[in-house]
Amino acid sequence: MANLAIIPARGGSKRIPRKNIKPFLGKPIIAYSIEAAINSNLFDEVMVSTDDKEIAEIALHFGAKVPFMRSNVNANDFAVLADVILEVLELYAQRGIKFDNICCILPTAPFVTADTIKKGKQLLSSESHDCVFPVLEFSFPIQRSLKIKGTKVEMLWRGYLNTRSQDLEPRYHDSGQFYWVKTDVFLEQKKILVENAGALIISQIEAQDIDTLIDWKLAEIKYQLANE
Repeated sequence: MANLAIIPARGGSKRIPRKNIKPFLGKPIIAYSIEAAINSNLFDEVMVSTDDKEIAEIALHFGAKVPFMRSNVNANDFAVLADVILEVLELYAQRGIKFDNICCILPTAPFVTADTIKKGKQLLSSESHDCVFPVLEFSFPIQRSLKIKGTKVEMLWRGYLNTRSQDLEPRYHDSGQFYWVKTDVFLEQKKILVENAGALIISQIEAQDIDTLIDWKLAEIKYQLANE
């Protein structure tokens, strides 16, 4: 079974400039994703899809391949992940290369490890899922979430007002690290989170959303705590 790791890393970034190669505790943040993929020993190829020459050079330095540059169409603010992956697969297919499984690993996921990627692949195979990705439990029950209009606050689901927190069913969210998916199913459905998906539950210390500079600092602190 041929496996391909795709790390999508365009040059443009609005909230954190040059986010995909910004230094994270001493090395470009994309390096963590590349190294985890390589160290898993699962992939026939670990490639970076980018439109940016500097990102391409850094990717090559850390051991990834950049067999082609991303098109302008899939490098703008409106390009979706599925389109980027589809372009990669089409360009490989033009070279006569096909893969059974894809693992799309995000470039700003420094907490991702080779072991977690392996666990995702095992779940993809052993449970007959078509897609697997790591998730986190919400740290506060979403059943108690609030909405605010002006200064007025209301519960979204008032039926849970008197329910004890420990009696509420856990809810989860995407950790934003990676997505294993079977290539034929992806090509059929043309979306990364295909039907028949499975979840790999990870802990709060194993992930951190990074959308702002505050998130970035928190991620560095959490990473250092996790690796003491």
